[in-house]
Amino acid sequence: MNKRDYYEVLAVSRTATDQEIKSAYRRLAVKYHPDKNPNDASAEEKFKEAAEAYSVLSDPQQRQRYDRFGHAGVSSSAAGAGSWGAPGFGGIEDILGDLFGFGDVFGGGRAGSRRGAAQRGADLRYDLELTLEEAANGMTAQLRIPRLESCDTCKGSGAAAGSQPENCTTCAGTGQVRYQQGFFSVSRTCHVCRGTGKVIKNPCADCNGTGRIEREKQLEVKVPAGVETGSRLRVSGEGQAGTQGGASGDLYVVIHVAEHDQFERQGSNLYEAVPITFAQAALGSDIMVKTLDNEEKLKIPMGTQTGTVFRLRGKGMPVLGGRGRGDLFVSVTVITPTTLTREQRRLLEQLAEVESKDLESKGLVDKVRDIFG
Repeated sequence: MNKRDYYEVLAVSRTATDQEIKSAYRRLAVKYHPDKNPNDASAEEKFKEAAEAYSVLSDPQQRQRYDRFGHAGVSSSAAGAGSWGAPGFGGIEDILGDLFGFGDVFGGGRAGSRRGAAQRGADLRYDLELTLEEAANGMTAQLRIPRLESCDTCKGSGAAAGSQPENCTTCAGTGQVRYQQGFFSVSRTCHVCRGTGKVIKNPCADCNGTGRIEREKQLEVKVPAGVETGSRLRVSGEGQAGTQGGASGDLYVVIHVAEHDQFERQGSNLYEAVPITFAQAALGSDIMVKTLDNEEKLKIPMGTQTGTVFRLRGKGMPVLGGRGRGDLFVSVTVITPTTLTREQRRLLEQLAEVESKDLESKGLVDKVRDIFG
């Protein structure tokens, strides 16, 4: 699944205040909470997506890294069990708890039961900039990806060697503590186990009991010929490590093709502007034009005008995922010289004299036509 921009998820601007971000999340959390939308998978996904966005943008340091580097720059402190929830953040239960003193007003407890289970790791994004030539030919990119990996020492459990996480006695392993609020039977994320249902009495020294360690992974990613800005390459299993034995997320490499100083690209076609002299335009000529691969001869017919476009078939970009290539369109511009040698001036004056006589002769012919109808 392609991960959306967090600001887009919450429908706020990149300059939104902390209060605006919190208010936007509160609205989405109430609207899409799973207990209000039973058997609606899309609502649950939107709820998770909003929680993920809020957990990053509500943390000033994580937000700063996200603004600079996108999803790949978010540190381990903001990356939760599959939904990037910040430690201690219990989704709508904690938001409503801050407002009213209690959590899930919809009688749930479902969120707590999910937290203790295996969770898939978050997907990551890497923005890769290519030249037009690299996009045309394809390449193998060397990437360095900061990500969370399962701790080798505790095998992801978070507990020191010889020990295991234990059921939380406060919530009896459910991750939720129930309260009676008037006519409502409500629940709130357990403050002891933070909704996991487990406590680690002897945490692993290497990962501080989180089960994951932030490392930088070097990857080789093959970029196919024909990619363009916005193309996404999915690298399965190279995202954040999961928790509680969950699978790793995926890495999405987003392509950005830099502007070229000579060619303009539109899909698989290329466009190029080429200057020609007045003599070449008037008399016709063969010129050499640059393509992505080499140079090609282009025949300029006699009397060519500025703005005339010529088509070189198969000299454009490769078609991504298909066969063949686009075309190269060459637009010519007739250049008027700004400085002249004596010989050039003499010849042009002679041409001007001949053209003047031609115009006078043509004017006489037009007058005769007017007289005799």
